[in-house]
Parts: sequence; C-alpha cells; structure tokens
Amino acid sequence: MRVIALLAALLAGWMGLATQARAEDQYPSRVITIVAPITAGTTIDILARLYADRLSVKLGQQVVVLNRPGAGGLIGAQAVATAPADGYTLLFANSGHAILGTLNKNLPFDPVRDFSGVALVGEAPTVVTVAPSLGVSNLKEFVALAKSKPGEVNYGSAGIGTATHLAGAYFALKTGTDMVHVPYTVSATIIADLLGGRIQASFVPVAFVQQLLADGRLRALAVSSKEPVTEPVAIPTALSQGVDYTNATWYGILASAKTPKPILKKLSEAISEVGKDAELQAKIRAQAIEPRDMPLEKFDQSILADMARLDPLLKAIAEKR
Repeated sequence: MRVIALLAALLAGWMGLATQARAEDQYPSRVITIVAPITAGTTIDILARLYADRLSVKLGQQVVVLNRPGAGGLIGAQAVATAPADGYTLLFANSGHAILGTLNKNLPFDPVRDFSGVALVGEAPTVVTVAPSLGVSNLKEFVALAKSKPGEVNYGSAGIGTATHLAGAYFALKTGTDMVHVPYTVSATIIADLLGGRIQASFVPVAFVQQLLADGRLRALAVSSKEPVTEPVAIPTALSQGVDYTNATWYGILASAKTPKPILKKLSEAISEVGKDAELQAKIRAQAIEPRDMPLEKFDQSILADMARLDPLLKAIAEKR
C-alpha cells in the first residue's frame, strides 16, 4: 500500500508540473488585467492604458486596466498581492509602492518581497512648484522662507506614502527645512489649494503642472534632475542653485513574486518590445517622463537601491507616525 501511495504522490506531482508547464507555454490564454492603484486620468492610469493597448496586440490577448485607487496605492497593491500568481493580474506602480510597508505596519503582504519588477518603463524628475503669490522667484529664496517659518510652509501630495509625499519629504530632509505635509485624496485639489494659497508648494512631475507653468499661474523653482528642463518652460536644476536635491519617480509594471519565471520573462520581453515604439515613447515624453527599458532582476535591484537612498527619510517618517 505504501508503494502504491508513493507512486500516486509521484504521479500527482508529475501531473502538476506538467499542467504548470502547459499553462506557461500557453500564456497568455485569457484577459490580462493591469491594476492602476490611482484614479483615472492620472499619470499612472495614462501610462497603464498606453501599454495595455499595445500589449493586447503584442500578446494576442486583451489587456485591460482596472482602477483601484485609495490609501496611497495600498488598495491596488493588495488586489494584486492576493490575486493568483499566474501573470494575469499585474500592477502598474511608481516609487510610492516600494515604501508602503515602511509607512503601513502590519500589512498582509510585503510590497518588496511579494512582488517582482517585470519592467521599468520610465522615470520623471520632480519639479518644485509654488504659486507666484508666495513671493519667491528662485529655489534659494524658497528655502530661506521655509527656514524662517518652520512649520508654516505646507506642501500637498497625492497621499501618505505616495511619490509626491516622498519627493517633498526628501526635499525637506536635504534642505534642513521643517515643512508640513498635507495629503490629498483627489490630486486635482492640490492645484486648487496651491492656486488659492491654502498650501504653498508641491513636489510633482512636471506633467502634473505643465499647462499651469506655461500660462504663468504657477512657478517652477527647480527640477530635481541633473539636466534642466528647456521645454515647454525653462526650469533650472536644484543643483545649479546650490541645493543638493536629486530625485525621480519611477514607473513600472510589477507582478506577484510567485509568478513562474517563464511568464515573467515573456511579459518583460513583450513590454520591452512595445516600449521601443516611437509613438509610444513620444506619448510617454508628453507626460514629462523619460522612457526607460530595464527588465526583471535589474528592476528589482533598482528598487532596492532607491529604498536604500531613501532609508533615512523613511525612518524619520515612520517615527512620526
């Protein structure tokens, strides 16, 4: 009987492996869902839909975008973390995703270990933005103002733990200023309050404020990249103004870490291939994001390196919670 039981177990194991191999070979055989953990019309949502359209053609199966906003990306991330690890539920995330665990204790999943970076698709530097009514014309004046009024200068973000929160907190850390973080649930309200003087600054990708900068309703004091912005408005770097502030928001596609490697590889190669399309790259740049091509393990390594850079900041934020 023991021999029969052993043979049955071996047969079941072999059949399981054969079924998994067949599923990997046939992938994808049905609809793929990309979860966007933010509201429709925002940068992540726009990028997710651009890639979904092209991946549908490349993979021969429909790829759809599902918006699951809330809790600074936590709701969308959890939806992917708890879905079957079969490559049919993906997450389109940005820098805010990796630090969800630092800012939210007792999560039922680990934002780093439970996810695999399928492909980095772009990076966007941060623009330090204020309303002209604030009365500062360059970054040094803004830093001086913030230092002269500790706890009185407010900056808005898309929520606790989001990339815009980190960008502002990192700026405060690097400049030794004490600014107040004001989290929002609706990104458009940040602009309304900035224009209305209820907050004094924002630290966002240029696409978020591009038109308002062009028509003069908002003022860009600096960009956090090593090169200045020249179009559609000229924005000097923070480094050129004597402020050591370099920061970028990454955008990429993630999957459950338990997803079979052959499926991750197929997805990564497909994303890389469609990302070479000139029209897609132009649309990404229209969002003030520079296209990037970084697959699988290198993307995971990049995420870990970014977390190491932000470690002092993350510890400081965690202590205040």
